[in-house]
Amino acid sequence: MHLLSVEHITKSYGEKMLFEDVTFGVEDGDKIGIIGVNGTGKSTFLKVIAGLEPADSGQISIGSRVTVRMLSQDPVFAAGETALEHVLGGDSPQLRAVRGYAAALEALELNPSDEPLQQQLIEANQKMDEYDAWQLESEAKIALAKLGILDSEAKVETMSGGQRKRVAMAAALLQPSEVLILDEPTNHIDNDSVAWLEGMLQKRKGALLMITHDRYFLDRVSNRVIELDRGSAYFYQANYSRFLELKLEREEREAASESKRQNLLRNELAWIRRGAKARTTKQKARIDRFEALKEQAPKQASGKMDVSVASTRLGKKIIEIEHIAKSFGERSIIRDFSYIAVPEDRVGIVGRNGSGKSTLLKMIEGKLQPDGGSIELGPTVNLGWFTQEHEEMDESMRVIEYIREGAEQVSTADGTTISAGQMLERFLFAPAMQWSLISKLSGGEKRRLQLLRVLMNAPNVLLLDEPTNDLDIATLTVLEDYLDDFPGVVFVVSHDRYFLDRTVDKIIAFEGNGVLSLHTGNYSDYQDYVSKHGTDPGSAAVSGGGAKMASAKAAAKPAESAADAAEPKMSDKPLRMSYKDQKDYEQIDGLIAETEAQLQAVGEQMEQSGSDSVLLQKLVQEQEQLESKLEQLLDRWTELNELAEKIASQKKG
Repeated sequence: MHLLSVEHITKSYGEKMLFEDVTFGVEDGDKIGIIGVNGTGKSTFLKVIAGLEPADSGQISIGSRVTVRMLSQDPVFAAGETALEHVLGGDSPQLRAVRGYAAALEALELNPSDEPLQQQLIEANQKMDEYDAWQLESEAKIALAKLGILDSEAKVETMSGGQRKRVAMAAALLQPSEVLILDEPTNHIDNDSVAWLEGMLQKRKGALLMITHDRYFLDRVSNRVIELDRGSAYFYQANYSRFLELKLEREEREAASESKRQNLLRNELAWIRRGAKARTTKQKARIDRFEALKEQAPKQASGKMDVSVASTRLGKKIIEIEHIAKSFGERSIIRDFSYIAVPEDRVGIVGRNGSGKSTLLKMIEGKLQPDGGSIELGPTVNLGWFTQEHEEMDESMRVIEYIREGAEQVSTADGTTISAGQMLERFLFAPAMQWSLISKLSGGEKRRLQLLRVLMNAPNVLLLDEPTNDLDIATLTVLEDYLDDFPGVVFVVSHDRYFLDRTVDKIIAFEGNGVLSLHTGNYSDYQDYVSKHGTDPGSAAVSGGGAKMASAKAAAKPAESAADAAEPKMSDKPLRMSYKDQKDYEQIDGLIAETEAQLQAVGEQMEQSGSDSVLLQKLVQEQEQLESKLEQLLDRWTELNELAEKIASQKKG
């Protein structure tokens, strides 16, 4: 079903062209991710589609019965409104029925004997039945709770900015719409909430357009991608993984086309320089052709950031955290946690919103003091602090002035010196843009500028608090590359699962009641551990650095005596395979090979089905099922082979 048409829309700000002559349609079931470098106009693009901003030219055509709902980065709330009231405040018949029933019930409670009020409640009850609206209030409370808003009756005006956005998101998800538009929906929510939102959007009917930097989220939810790049829009019938492949193919084609154009241009230039003997029609056509070839030059590439800034030398003593504790009132945030940082540490800090992740960074930085214990920094430590709380910037300053205020120049890893202006160019701030006022930058461009300011000071210990908020995917990719070569220590608080998987090799997890646990591995390793063992704060607490992943189940078991440990326990009965084990053992290799072949075939089909979103979605589901099946078969193969080895060893004994 066709829901919406975008026809030849163009939008610019001053001399900057955001997007030009963009045309596409939105169908029921489309889940479209919008990608582009900060400042390319992604948010403006969505606002134009939602009708919140006018286009310079072109038009948006929406079906007569199609509702478009947009969750903006700065939602608006009514004065005195509670979270639940906002979520139930839509104008659909179901939501009106819920509000009518609640009002009638409240009025009757004040005056139970009033017959007109009794009749009003009966009618409200019938409306609830008519629109099947009985579950809406419960669903609203569940959505709020899943997004971290546990008190649905709390006034929105008393909440933080992140909490307000989560309330607005719950409303956007619950209130009916055929086209839902989300601008950075994963900002300000924790990993559990992101996973829940991912599942909700995968199941949601209708169409979805969204901007997000969360690459796992984008990969699992989207089936189409629109890339905004230097004023043009490129369309891909694919999720994020497939988009990367298709974009690479497009850029390779463009490079080949440009090489051919350059060769033609050289030939035409040689002819022009020899001079035309006479202005014949044929020769005039060649001159026109030369001018046309010059005009065909591709737009300037968006570039790639290079942030090979050298850090200052780091001594042996870096950060030593000894038995720290921190509480706010009666609430314990951290109790008895110790950690010693080692060279090239990459530590991710995870936990629910409000658990104390940023508090730990602030104590390391010295902005907060622990209630007990100590945090000591080595004498050579030069901290770089990139916070999620947007730094106050003097927006009357120019871009280059802001960077020069931090440092006029910086040394790179190879020992050369780079000026502030050159560093700005590496961060995609063109020379003309460097003299722009900071107030003219987009939110993402300001964040990129703040990140450069931090790195210009050549830190050797980086504290990154939600660095992925408001940064585009291109910037995050380069930051990840930078951290690969960064010789210092990194502590990062993030809800971005991809970023954590890409950058860290240890996880400090806030598990509630002030308990912190240390796990070796990236975020996916930590999630695997949690899924297998659950969380047991009492047994998972770890002190000191470099500890291996704790096993909650193993810790819960009573310790064996020295004699028990020394003497292996043997079963009275000899080991043997059951009939089913024997049958599985004979067939398992063939089943694994068959499943791997099926996976390969599905992968090849996916490569050939990039333009068919329905088939692609079906193949993605089939691929996930086959991967799950293969994992189970490999686990069974391991189990059976271990059993076979034990039986063989028993026979030899």
